[in-house]
Amino acid sequence: MTLVSPHLFKPCLTFAFLALFQSHTTFSALILSLRNHRSYPQHPRPMFQTNRTTCALFAGTWVRDDTYPLYQYSNCPVIDAEFNCQMSGRPDSGYLKYRWQPLNCQLPRFDGLVFLSKMRGKTVMFVGDSLGRNQFESLICMILAANPQTQTQMNRAMPLSTFKFLEYGVSISYFRAPFLVDVDVMQGKRIVKLDDIAGNGNAWRMADVLVFNTGHWWGHEGSLRGWDLIQSGGKYYQDMDRLVAMEKGLRTWANWVDSNVDITRTRVFFQSASPDHYNKRVQDALLRPHLATGPMSLTKSPNEWSAAATATTAKNCYGETEPMKGTMYTSTYADQMGVVNEVIREMHVPTYLMDITMLSELRKDGHPSIYRGDFSPSQRANPQKSADCSHWCLPGLPDTWNELFYTVLFY
Repeated sequence: MTLVSPHLFKPCLTFAFLALFQSHTTFSALILSLRNHRSYPQHPRPMFQTNRTTCALFAGTWVRDDTYPLYQYSNCPVIDAEFNCQMSGRPDSGYLKYRWQPLNCQLPRFDGLVFLSKMRGKTVMFVGDSLGRNQFESLICMILAANPQTQTQMNRAMPLSTFKFLEYGVSISYFRAPFLVDVDVMQGKRIVKLDDIAGNGNAWRMADVLVFNTGHWWGHEGSLRGWDLIQSGGKYYQDMDRLVAMEKGLRTWANWVDSNVDITRTRVFFQSASPDHYNKRVQDALLRPHLATGPMSLTKSPNEWSAAATATTAKNCYGETEPMKGTMYTSTYADQMGVVNEVIREMHVPTYLMDITMLSELRKDGHPSIYRGDFSPSQRANPQKSADCSHWCLPGLPDTWNELFYTVLFY
């Protein structure tokens, strides 16, 4: 497969200025994207070539492209049943035919052989919640599509799974750590230790590329909450302000990165929150009264759903088949992003923020909904309660995250 000519990746200023004046929303999204890039730590020798361009990779639009998807689900054996929407009977396929188009540049097309050649002998590790597993499996599928006959080895385990491309000595790994910091079990109680990350960090120490993410689990309530107690500063809490807890955990993570990452061999990425698509105007008020108007509120903007979705409608991603039009940023995770930006800005190790929140916000059509292989007939029959609008179908949106990752890594 041939890479896009480098001159196509240079900023097209005329197009950019025209696009900026077409809509105030687009302009706001571009400014937000550029502001995020300017907030990164400044270092004499930038780690990634894209830091030296003016391309706003994460502001743009989705365009129809019939050359997509980049692989077929039937040719990729690593896709978990919960992400394998086509195998699980999803009747539409239009959601597979969209490509992310940044406002003022062209992305190079992903080439799995180039990835393997450039990463020969190296390890890429995704660390975080199940959205990291979504991206981990996507990247393996994208690479396999270019070299389906190559010798491979897969080891699935908890918390670490690894896929190896033996001919190239390339390892792609996923380490499950929804909070990044350690979670221990004592006397049957799950304890999130906001000041401790040594247990998890030992598994990350030797990776050549680290891609971290965290977000969703800090806001879970009820039976979905991932802890019984929170430990911070030598004290135990049943609960605390979730944004405060997340910041404490992120600072522990940042200190680990600054103390343990050798910048001469390891590149560090942090991927922003992947938005879900539940309209929880009623559920949030009932389940999370202390957070309904505070950090991480999941209420969606009115234009995300049809006019028929009233204040009492528990609308979700079920039945959605197309992306939203234009460019938007609903700021669903604005408070989270503020914390992430501040923590990364104060780090000594160069850490690249992959701000995929806005472009993912537009893809309410990309979730498994009821088309998960592990759903029972009763779950499929009740999409209002059971639809999965957090994870993403494969092939699907995580492939775009990996196209952007590929671009930032090599260009």
